[in-house]
Amino acid sequence: MTIFKEKIDEEHLTVSEAKEYLSQVESERALEDDRELRYELARALEHVNRYAFLDPEEARELVEELQQLEKVDEKTAIKIVDLLPEDRTELRAVFAQERYSLDGDELDEVLNLIAKYA
Repeated sequence: MTIFKEKIDEEHLTVSEAKEYLSQVESERALEDDRELRYELARALEHVNRYAFLDPEEARELVEELQQLEKVDEKTAIKIVDLLPEDRTELRAVFAQERYSLDGDELDEVLNLIAKYA
């Protein structure tokens, strides 16, 4: 028997926002005794605790500021916020899969925005 699940909605989150959300889920699930879910939730929380560098509010603010730049869409902005690249080489890696690349001034503009939050 095949079970299909329908995707109802989709929202892109930074790791910091996911951390906040998963912490809420953990609090709600603490009352239940679902060991399998607890294991998966614990692993997810371990990951977000390790890689969430900003507060959720700061992360969302930085995403919004990055999106104001011409060549940065939401998905790319979230990657940048999650990775917080420190130099041009690291930032270029984020754009490696895109059909376009940023010039030196554009890269510096992104790095300056990151520096305000990092």
